[in-house]
Amino acid sequence: MLRKTYGPGTAALLAAVLGAGAAGCTADGGGDDRAADPKAGTAPVPAAAPGKYRTLLEPCGAVDSAALKDLLPGLASLAPEQQRQAFQGTPAVTYNTDRRAACSWKGQAPDASHQLRVEFERVVSYDPAVSDEDRAQEVFAKKQASTSVPVQLEPEEPEEPAGEEPGGSPSASPGTGATAGVGTQAGRTPDGSEASGEPGRPGGSATGPSASASGEGLEPRVLTSLGDAAFIDDVLDTTRPTAQRRDVSVVFRTSNVIVTIVYAEQPAPAAEVPDSKELQEKTQSVARRLAELFDE
Repeated sequence: MLRKTYGPGTAALLAAVLGAGAAGCTADGGGDDRAADPKAGTAPVPAAAPGKYRTLLEPCGAVDSAALKDLLPGLASLAPEQQRQAFQGTPAVTYNTDRRAACSWKGQAPDASHQLRVEFERVVSYDPAVSDEDRAQEVFAKKQASTSVPVQLEPEEPEEPAGEEPGGSPSASPGTGATAGVGTQAGRTPDGSEASGEPGRPGGSATGPSASASGEGLEPRVLTSLGDAAFIDDVLDTTRPTAQRRDVSVVFRTSNVIVTIVYAEQPAPAAEVPDSKELQEKTQSVARRLAELFDE
């Protein structure tokens, strides 16, 4: 019987082939591949926190009858059944009342007609890196920019005059330094131009169909101590040939919900122009009550 024999060269060749195969198996199934994966060990980016509110209040039931009687004096002259229906308000048609809901009321008196509208908007961010609250702040900022309410800019660090020693206190020249702009509410209009903040002349314009409220402390402005952010706007429509209608609106944000209250007065032709102070006080009163309801 013949036996096959292998020379030294053949044995060396087989050893090399077997060694390469073993190394290949180790590379395919070993743990070194996972270490080379750039994604291995990367912590997932946490999703932004959801908003505080998942539902909305029912707007037609958010304003009590006592407040409505004060805001809409014309309702007192209605028959009991008509008065009951008027107090119920008219809900706005929306497709998702958990995202947006609104209600309006009207009252007609001999000297003036009044309208009230309350709107709730729950903002939801579809970007996992942006929270609902941050997205709501962006929406709120756009609403403010569309009004005559001055945008509050970050104060700039004053520059020391050339040649002045650090810590010196040179007197400011007229129109410059810390005294410049006192008594104005500088800001920017939605198109980026400078806004003088002068009552009745948003953006410095002296013409237009509407005028803002006049009177110290009654101009469109940012409100404090109301929600997380708030402002009030006051516009008098001067386009009407007889009486001039005044619309006062308060908008505030609480977490991821934006609340808008609009209170309007249209006087009879022979009546005086609606008073800014009274309308603003009543509108803010409604806003404070709604803010309390959302906090409950």
